[in-house]
Formats: sequence, structure tokens, C-alpha cells
Amino acid sequence: MAIDEGNQQLVADPLSFARSYQLEALEMALKDNTIVLFETGTGKTLIAIMLLRSYSHLLRKPSPHIAVFLVPTVVLVTQQSEVVALHTDLKVGKYYGEMGVDFWDEATWKQELDKYEVLVMTPQILLDALRHTFLRLDQIKVLIFDECHNARGKHQYACIMTEFYHRELAKGRQLPRVFGMTASPIKAKASSSEAAWKQIQDLENLMHSKVVFTCESDAILTRYLPFSTPKLKFYNEKNNPCSSFETVKEDLQKLAEKHISSLSKLSVSPSVAKSATDRLKKLLSTLMFCLTELGIWLAVKAAEVYSRGNGAIFMWGEVDVNGERVIKAFSSDALELLSAHLPTGLQLIHNDLRASMTDGYLTSKIICLVETLLEYREQNDLRCIVFVERIVTAIVIRILLNELLPEVTGWRTEYTAGNNSRFQSQSRKEQNKIVDELRKGTVNIIIATSMLEEGLDVQSCNLVIRFDLSATICSFIQSRGRARMQNSDFVCMVKSDDHSAIARVNNYLASGSIMRQECLSHANLPCEPLAKEMHGEPWYEVEKTGALVTLSSSTALLHFYCSRLPSDRYFKPYPLCTVDKMLGSCTIRLPHGCPIRTITVSGTKSPKQQACLEACKELHRVGALTDNLVPDIVEEEAEPQEFGYEPYLDEQDRYFPEELIGYHNDESKMPYYCYLLELEPNFQYDVKPQNIVLAVHKMLNRDLGEFGFDLNADRGKMIVNVNLVGKLTLTPSEVALCQQFQVKLFNLLLKRNLDKLHEEDEHSRGDGSVVFNYLLIPALGSRHDLSIDWRCISSVLYQKNAAFADHSKCSSAVHTKNGLVCHCMIENSLVCTPHNGFLYCVNSTLDGVRGDTYFTLKDKESITYKAYYKEKHDISLEYEQENLLGGKHIFTVHNNLQRCRTQNKKEPSYSSCELPPEICLILMSPISISTVYSFSFLPSLMHRIESLAVASNLKSIPVGGTTNVEIPAIKVLEALTTKKCQEELHLESLETLGDSFLKYAATQQLFKTHQSRHEGLLSLKRQRVICNASLCKLGRDRKIPGFVRTEPFDLKTWTIPGVPCDFSVFKGEQISTSGKVYTGRSRQIKSKTVADVVEALIGAFLSAAGEVAALSFMVWLGIEVNFEIVPYTKTFVMNPDMHVNIGYIESLLGYKFQDASLLVEALTHGSYMRPEIPTCYQFLGDAVLDYLITVHLYHNYPGLSPGLLTDLRSASVNNDCYALSAIKAGLHKQVLHLSPGLHRHVAETVDKAEDLRLVETFGWESEANLPKVLGDIIESLAGAIYVDSGHDKETVFRCMKPLLDPLVTPETLRIHPKRELIQLCQQENYTMRKTQISRHAGDGQAHASVAVEARGVVHEETRPAKDRKLAERLACKAVLKTLKEILAADS
Repeated sequence: MAIDEGNQQLVADPLSFARSYQLEALEMALKDNTIVLFETGTGKTLIAIMLLRSYSHLLRKPSPHIAVFLVPTVVLVTQQSEVVALHTDLKVGKYYGEMGVDFWDEATWKQELDKYEVLVMTPQILLDALRHTFLRLDQIKVLIFDECHNARGKHQYACIMTEFYHRELAKGRQLPRVFGMTASPIKAKASSSEAAWKQIQDLENLMHSKVVFTCESDAILTRYLPFSTPKLKFYNEKNNPCSSFETVKEDLQKLAEKHISSLSKLSVSPSVAKSATDRLKKLLSTLMFCLTELGIWLAVKAAEVYSRGNGAIFMWGEVDVNGERVIKAFSSDALELLSAHLPTGLQLIHNDLRASMTDGYLTSKIICLVETLLEYREQNDLRCIVFVERIVTAIVIRILLNELLPEVTGWRTEYTAGNNSRFQSQSRKEQNKIVDELRKGTVNIIIATSMLEEGLDVQSCNLVIRFDLSATICSFIQSRGRARMQNSDFVCMVKSDDHSAIARVNNYLASGSIMRQECLSHANLPCEPLAKEMHGEPWYEVEKTGALVTLSSSTALLHFYCSRLPSDRYFKPYPLCTVDKMLGSCTIRLPHGCPIRTITVSGTKSPKQQACLEACKELHRVGALTDNLVPDIVEEEAEPQEFGYEPYLDEQDRYFPEELIGYHNDESKMPYYCYLLELEPNFQYDVKPQNIVLAVHKMLNRDLGEFGFDLNADRGKMIVNVNLVGKLTLTPSEVALCQQFQVKLFNLLLKRNLDKLHEEDEHSRGDGSVVFNYLLIPALGSRHDLSIDWRCISSVLYQKNAAFADHSKCSSAVHTKNGLVCHCMIENSLVCTPHNGFLYCVNSTLDGVRGDTYFTLKDKESITYKAYYKEKHDISLEYEQENLLGGKHIFTVHNNLQRCRTQNKKEPSYSSCELPPEICLILMSPISISTVYSFSFLPSLMHRIESLAVASNLKSIPVGGTTNVEIPAIKVLEALTTKKCQEELHLESLETLGDSFLKYAATQQLFKTHQSRHEGLLSLKRQRVICNASLCKLGRDRKIPGFVRTEPFDLKTWTIPGVPCDFSVFKGEQISTSGKVYTGRSRQIKSKTVADVVEALIGAFLSAAGEVAALSFMVWLGIEVNFEIVPYTKTFVMNPDMHVNIGYIESLLGYKFQDASLLVEALTHGSYMRPEIPTCYQFLGDAVLDYLITVHLYHNYPGLSPGLLTDLRSASVNNDCYALSAIKAGLHKQVLHLSPGLHRHVAETVDKAEDLRLVETFGWESEANLPKVLGDIIESLAGAIYVDSGHDKETVFRCMKPLLDPLVTPETLRIHPKRELIQLCQQENYTMRKTQISRHAGDGQAHASVAVEARGVVHEETRPAKDRKLAERLACKAVLKTLKEILAADS
């Protein structure tokens, strides 16, 4: 069978086990839109799967088309997606609200479409995606509606068809194949044949599909599947015999009134009081219902559940803490009241339940349920679902059955309940777990609301009980269909004298045949077009994208937009609607941060909805709603993720300076630029360093012609001065000699391996390879009288020339391993003692000390040198009459750049020794000990020069078109050096400075560019500019990772100049028109490191050359900012004196405002419902103050260690600091707000702040949660002064500093407790465990637990606070106190 689908051929792809009626339905579905009408359990889903299989060739990637499978409940999303995945090879994605789909953007949806071929989802998700044009109908090939009878009124199914399908149908556009599934197309209590057809026809017209039933009778279906047997259970409803029943009801009512009246005595807003009152009344209604319908015993259980603090079960809206306390107090009192009417220790017994009914503890309906269940006690593997209307009924019946049944039957009972606007019950995970346990048999009975009626597949379910009768035919059929086992029962509980209920059940039972007959008799009648377009209501469509909002959906969209505006715990933004029924008009006032103020409409039937629709139109016009009709902030939130889509390669090449790289060759004379390296120790030592000449082929950058730095030696600082002294021309033989000298000496110093000396000599010869090609030459004289120490350099040739040496004129000679050598050659030599491989610098002859001379060992024993060498080394001295030599062990080469090196003022006793000449092999001579000493510092020294040369290459790049910016290379190097390098200079201070300037520059740019936008959107835009991902991408684009230094200097990997490198061959890379570097060894660099370096480079340009240079560098990076002043545009006029005390604030600040209305804006809180007053100065002032304080600290304390500046900034720029400053200045009295909660919190804070005496406002002493509003005042005032003064930062700092004084200093700094605790743990080798944060339902506070294991003992403290950061800080302080007391006691 082949069906033509446009230009494509559809071939049916049935499953081998499909039944005949399913194949017939598939054939119809392939030909046209179809709704299949079958009983629950007859395999409707299988028909849908075969339809998907038939369309699969049109869906498989890279096809742009998809199939969408809609299900009415979240539980069914997982169930149906698993079935589709089981029977097809299509890629299935599943979607529901808890996944955060509401906040997805177009790019996220595109990713899903590229990944999956079948999308299983709840209908609201598809409806929203269509309305925002993230999905289009022409992308969907098959559209499946599970339980399609829900397509009525404004249900999402109906909206999808009305708003999109039928509009596209009228335009003749491509549409998906529609396939609906239902067990009952009628949703009504009962129906005649005519009424039934009317509902079926309406469904067919809406779905543009015909209802088909491919079985002539139920007899055909019974061959394939079992049907449950319907049964009626009658109970007699009698008046409650409890004599005190009416008294209990009256007492409950009085108790509720008492607690409602107590709300008026609390400082809560009217909205909070109303919310708490509504919730309390709902709780009262719940208890009254339980008392009347279920009995006083279950009413007590309901009160118990709520009073235990599990308030989430009965959540009727959010209230504040005071309102919550009143409700909890009522529930506790109600529990006490109800319990007083039960006998103490009452135990319900299953075989004496009638007595409980007689006493009024349980109703007859409850007794009927229990007795019905007990009739099945002999049933093997009972799987039962009891359907009830109310969640509270499900909860308390579960408690009752678990108390009565386990002992008798071993059955376990659970409940499930869906979520609606009033109740919040279980999570989706909990619901799925309970259903799975029913399938497995670990749960036997589920008490469920209507959420389990539709689609749930539990094949082993053998009993369904309707505790509350179904309200509609559809509900009846659906719940009956849950009983899937052979010989299962469907029990309806009915009051014995309720004849109308009995009639309803009979009508329900007959409805199936009526529906089938009507469908068959009207099978040839075509579908009709809808009578009304778009529900007969207006809508707004974006011309560019097709996104739309209807009159009905406009209210939700407007509230969604407002919910994304800035808010805090005292103010939740929402539109205020005022309806004038007389005029038929509605005015909407929009909250702070919204670019439009008010909308008024009149003369319509639905003025509120019409006003919301007009507001949505206007918000789109001004750009607050995007062309997809989503809040601008939602789109902005998604955009920073774009950098995450591009993978960042951690492996990055390392750059090396061109000036130090070159080729080996044997050309004629070569010119060199010479730099004198002067080494001056600031400590006393008997060996003085010799000056060295650095010779390079290419001149170093201009600012490296004269500079200096320090190296860390064992005894103190070695001061290095580098000066360009001129040019030198060397012959190839001279170059070769110099290279041999430095290679041999460095090998002796670094490797101490004599076997490699010849090998390295061979490598040092010219072969055309790229190497570190510079010379380090011993020099004689000073800067102004300089010469090359060729005699020393020729020492490398000693072993080759020794045989030809003429010592006839020497006065004396000694015997060595090299033969007879004159004293003049051995007294300044570098020798080896082959018996132990040690290397020594010989610098003297010890007159009178010979082999037969006695010396004292450590154990005070006296022995001759001859005897010592015989005993210790088995060496027999032959020339014992020759004077011994004075030698020093060759110097150990260190990383002299490493910070915190341990200094040793004294030289080890073993460093000097007496050597018999005959055991010495001369390696180099003549060479002074001063030369060897200097060369021991050269690896570290050259590493620093190499790093500076690389940094200088970066600074020489034309920045922002500005080539005359002078910035020292050492400052750039500081910015490129991470803390991991373990050097005294690293980027942390510059990073802190650059971070504050970047934040300031980006903030002022956004503020003047988007003056009408709210703080939340501007903050997101700023985050996009300054986030690590963005900075990393900009840095990579400018090749900055190659310059970054991330590893400590390692002597093992340092390359001796002239020797081929251990890593890959150097490759040249042009980094600018005039600059070139070489790439070599790659290393891993994290993206955050690159971002930190970018910030540090901004700080380097700022500190060395000012704001213009820093801006130029930022522009070169790709950050578009400038400091042009743009006039601030006002959209309103006000009299500021009517709102705030202008004179007082101006005198406090020492500043006269040109526009005093800026003060009103700065001091207005969101709860002060004046939408014409914008509030973005806190956003601006936050960045301005941060920058000014950071600059102040950086320049006032230039000698700070990098980490200390960060600590100072952290202690100065925070909400606690600003809030305490505001209190000290009395500014809390000037805030414009209408929040009782804020007023109460500020008053409490002011009282507690008095205990701190407010001498200092920095640091972390406050143990209270200070209102952010108070900190915002300081930032907002700074922003207002900045705007009013024409962006004069000096004026801002001059005016704000008195409010913040005294500012923190290095002497007064108190580190954040968490940071201090981490440092203490590192210092003492304690183990700090991960902080545990939990939120307690009882007090609504965050509880932080901090634990440290010290010497086998765990010290743990837990502290509560409203804010998790404050709770963690308090817990850290408590643990710190304990540990310090222990350390003090130990000392």
C-alpha cells in the first residue's frame, strides 16, 4: 500500500503483531487526518507508532522535518517516548515544563530539531514554541494528539489547531498529518444521540479530522483484550451521630476568625494579609470537608499532616514568614481542637470499623471503601487504583489504609496527585516512582486524583475503585480503562438513595455504543471550517517573524514579561490593573524597569485582556519584547552561551622571542648587539660575581635597552642591571668557541654529566637548525671600559691543548689526572674527581698542607689526608709531598625567580674542601670561580629576559591604532604571569584593577546607550561583555594565549643556547606588521586563565599609561567602549522636593545637584509604585564606586602584594560595607518605598547596627543579613552624582568618600572568614570539607554547616541565616574561633 504525500510516496510500515483493526486504522490515517476511537488498552498508541514508521524516511536526519507527539500530562511524556523509541529507530526527545523549556530561545530549539526526529511533549510547550515562532507547522510532518478529546474551549490542543493549523489551512500552506487518539470524544456528564453527535462534530471540525472506529462491535475487541466488569457499591449516608459534631464546626470557625484577626496586629502589607487570609480559609474549608465527608478521625490526620510543617502539601500561594506563622499556628490549634474529641489512644481495628462509624469517627463512605478492598484480600498480587476528587482525600485515606491493611493483607498504599494552581504536591520523580512501584508490586494500592485517568499503562492493574463518581463520560471511560488484567473489576461507589448518580452510571455504561453509532452513521460527512477565526477574538502578529499573541494569551505574556524585571524580596513586579466598570475601561500601570508606563483602553467587552494585548503590542514596538515576543532579557540570557558552543582548545603554543632565536651557520663575520649583565649582590659573600655580556643578532625592544630586576639568591637578593653597550663582530671561529664554552659550562652546572660533554659539543656546531642562538660571554672591566675575557673562554679547550702547553717557565708543577700541570693552570680551574664524580672550582694552593698533614674529622679523630683517602676511597696518594688544592663544590643552580625561597646566610661546611692534585681531572682552565658563580644565575636571568622580550613583543603591537603608548615591558610581563609561575610578580593586582575598569567602562557605555532599559537587562548585557567566555574568545582572536606564562621556571626544560631543543622545531609566526615570534612547546591553558590575563593587560595599560591607553587596548581587543558624554534623556517631569529632602542630602554629600530629580530616582525602591521613575543608577554607581575604590587602593598602597589588593577591594566593595555606611549617614530614612517588610527589616538592621558602633563600615563583622536596598542607596547616589556632574569621577569620589570613611587599609584589613579559614587549613594541614547548605521549612532560613578535620578531630559548626552566603560566613567564623582557641592552647 503506497500513499502519495505531495511528491513523496508513503508506504505503510506495520508491525508484525498488529491486529486487523489497527491495520485498518493505519490505512485511514495514511490517507487523511484521522481520530481513532477505541477503548483504553486497545492499542491506539501502536497505530500512532506505525504511522511514524511509515513517515520515518521523511523524518530521518538531515531532513529538516520532525514529528510531534503531544500528551496531556507529564507522566505520559516519559511513557510514550519510551514506547516510540522501542518500536522505531527514530531519535526521540522528550520535553516538559520542569526542564526549563519556557526560557529556551530559538537557538536552543534549533539544536533540539537538529538532534531529534520525534519530539514528545506536553501541548503548552508546542503552543508556546509556535506562538514565538521557534517552531513552525511546516516543519512538522506528523502531529499526534494523545487523548485528543481535550481539544475544547481554550485548551492547548484547541489553541494549536485554531491559532495555527486552521489559519495555515485557509492560506493553502503545507500542513502536518494530524492523528488523534481518544477513548471518548465526548466530555460531558451524559448525552443523547443528538448531543453526542454535536460534540463529536465539533471535535472533528476543530481537529480537521474524521473520527473512525474500525471495529463493528465490542465482540471483536474482546478477542484481543479483557474488559473490566463494572460493579456498583452502595453506602448509606447517615447524619453524623457525633453529638459534638456541630460544636466542632463552630469551634473551628471561631478559631479561624481569631487567627485571621491576628494578622491585623502584624506589620504586613495588605497583599500579604489577603494571601494569608485566603490560605487560612482554604485550610479551614479542607478541615471542614474532612470532618463532614470522611469523619473526625481523618480530619485529625489532615490537621496532623499540615501542622508537621509539610506546608508544601497545601500550598495556596506564597506568603511571608509572619503570614506563614499564623497559618501554622491555626493548624496546630485546629489539631488540638479536633484531637480533643477523640478518645485518648484510639486504635482503629479492621473488624470493628462499624463501631467507628457509629461513634462518628469514620463516615459510611470510608467504611464502604475499606470493606470493598477487604473483599479482595484473597486476590493474588492486588494492583488497585482508587480515584478521588481531592488531594487531601488521597493523603488521609493513604494514612488510614496503611494503618489498617498491612497487618491483615500485607498491602502497601501510596497516593499520587497532580499540580494545579492551588495545590503543590509531589515532584514528577516521586510520581513516576510510585507508578513504577505499582507495576512491580511493591505498592498495591494507589489513591489518585484525575491525573492517572488518562494514558497510564499498568498492565497488571486488576481493580479500579471510583471513590468519587466520575464527573464526565470521558472520565468514566478513562478511569475504567486503567483496569487491564483479565477478570478485573471496576467498582463505582454510590450513595444508596442517590438515584441521579445511579442513572449517570447507567448512561456512562451505554455511552460507548452511542458514540460508535454516531461516528459510523456520519462517517461520510466532511469536516467543516471553523465558524470563528482565532476563537473569535483579536490578536497581534509580528510581521517579520509571524510570532503572535492572542487576547487570551496576552495576560500571561504580560505577567511573564513583568516577572523578568528586576525584583527583590520586598517587591515582585507585576502589572496593576484598574477597571472602571461604569466606563468599561481598564488602565494598566506597569512596574519599575518597564519602558512603557501606562496603557488605557475602553469600550470593549474584555477591557482587562484588551489592555494587556495593547501593552504587549507597545512592549514589542519599543523592543522590550523581541520579534519572537519573548522578554528581551530572556533572549539576552541565552546569548552569553554562544561562546560555549565553540569548543576551546586547551592546548596552546607558547611564544618565544625572535631576538633570542636564530640559525646555526658557518658564515663570515657576524654582528652582535651586546648587553652587559651586571650582577650586584646585596649580601656579603667571599665570591664576587663576574659581569657577563649577552650577545644577540637582533636588538631587543627599545625599553629593554636599560632595565633591572632582582633574583632570589640563597643569601639575599642578586640585583641585575641590563644595559645595551654597543655592537660586536665575531668571526665564525670565535662564535664557535663562545658556544662551546657556554654549552660545556652549562652542562657541568646543570647536568653534571661528563659523558654528555662530547655529545653536546657536537650539537653546538653549525648545522642550520633553529635554536636559542645567543651568546653569554664572560667580560672584563666596567660598562665604560669593557672587554671580552677570551682567556676564560679558551678554558673550554684546555683538554685539547694541554698536551701542547709549555710550562718550562713555571716555577712549580703538580701531578694531576691530566699529567704534570703547572700551578698557574690548576689554581683557576674547574676539575672533576673521577672516583666520586664530584665537580669543584679550584681557586688556591694550600701552602704547607700536604698528604701527610693531619686534620680533624667530625668525630674529633685526627688523621692524615693520605690515610683518609685510603680508608674512605681506597686511593693511595703517590705524591704526598705536593701541596693540596683549595676547592669549592660547583655551585647548585636554582630557580632564582621563585618567590619565598628560603635564604641561608651561612655556607654549608662541606662546600669547601682540600683536594690532592693527583685525584683531579682538569675540565676547564683557566676559569675563575666568579665566572662559574655568575653562570649559575644565568638560566633564571635569561628566562626573565626571554619573558620580557616576549612581553615586549605584545606591547609593541599597535593597540587601537595608537602606536605611541609607552608601557614598560615589565608591566606587561606582570599581566602575563599567572600565580602558578610562583614568582614575586604575578597578575592578581593588575587583574583586580583591570576587572574594575572593564566593568566601569562597559557599564557607562551600556547606561548611555540603553537609557530606557531596566537594570536586569543592562546587567546581563554587561555580563556578556565582561564574562570569562567573552574575554577568552577576544583573547584567543588576538593570539594572547601564546604570550601567557602558566608554569614555574623549570631548570630541567631550560634549553642551553646553541643546543637543539627537546621539543618540536620552532616555527615563525607573524603577530603584527613588524613583530614576529616563534612557537614551540605547547601547553594547556584554561579559558579562565586567558580571561584573567586579558583583564590584567587592561590593568597594565591603565596603570602605566592611563584610561585612554586602556580604552585603546580594549578597542583593539574588540570591546566597543568610549567615554563620550551622552545627555541623559528624561521622559517625565516631577517636583523633587515633594519626594525627598534635597537640602539634607546635598549637604551630606557636599554637592549641589543641577538636576535634583536624579536624587528622587536614586532613592526610589521598586515598591514605590511610580512607574515614571526609573531606577538604574544603582547599576551605574556600583561600577563607578568599585572602580574608584580599587584605583584608590592600588595607587595609595603601591607596595602591596598582589593578593592583598584583592582582599582590600573585597572588604571595601560589598553590600555590608555600603549598607552600614548608609545607616551611619541616616540615608535609610530617605528611601522611597511602600513595603512594610522592608520597613521592618531596615528598622531591625538599624537596631543591630548600633551594637557595632559603626566606627568602621568595612569588613565582615555584621552577623545580620543587611538589606541590599541599603547598599543600593550608596551605589545609586554615586551613579546620580556621576550623571549630574558630567561623568566627573573625581567629584564622585570626593562626595562619596566621607560616607565610606574610614576606608580599609592594610593594617585594618580583616579577611573574609571563609578565606581566612582556608588559609589556616592550608597552613596547618587541616582538611576542610565541602560546605553543606540546606533550607529548613520550619524557619525558612538557610543553614550552613562547615566542618574541618584537624589532627583527627572533626570540628563542625552550623549557623542559620536568611541568606546562604551569610550563613556560610557565620559558620566559618565559628569554626575559626574554635581552631584558634585550640592553637592558642597548644602554644
